[in-house]
Amino acid sequence: MDINNTLNEVLVKLFRDINTIEERAIRTGEYRDVTANDIHVIEAIGMEDAKNMTSVARELEVTTGTLTISINGLVKKGYVTRSRSEEDRRVVLISLSDKGVRAYLHHQKFHQKMIDAVIAGLSVEEQRVLEQALLKLNRFFRESF
Repeated sequence: MDINNTLNEVLVKLFRDINTIEERAIRTGEYRDVTANDIHVIEAIGMEDAKNMTSVARELEVTTGTLTISINGLVKKGYVTRSRSEEDRRVVLISLSDKGVRAYLHHQKFHQKMIDAVIAGLSVEEQRVLEQALLKLNRFFRESF
């Protein structure tokens, strides 16, 4: 098989499978009710200070309305809390609950295992080549679509 066919096959399969694989890895134990979309919202909220809905929606590249639907579900599941800004009561702030922080850390462990598996056995030079190739691929998608 030539390089073009190999790369096409690997990339198509990887893009098709990655959310499923990630969701399966994360949906364990106490996190059985978390979807891949949920975990990406949790990741965008992060563990720092509370964020407003607009900034999280922008980071996820979704509308505030779409984010509101996800946040409603995460609040019901106990992963996210809502509060009003003290400076402007019209602004809704969202942050992770204790359960949300645990889910965030659980997701980070998955990512670390994935990275460790990808670079295991690679030389420093091979790691740099992989990094540059993935950065180019990411730039292609960001600039093209």
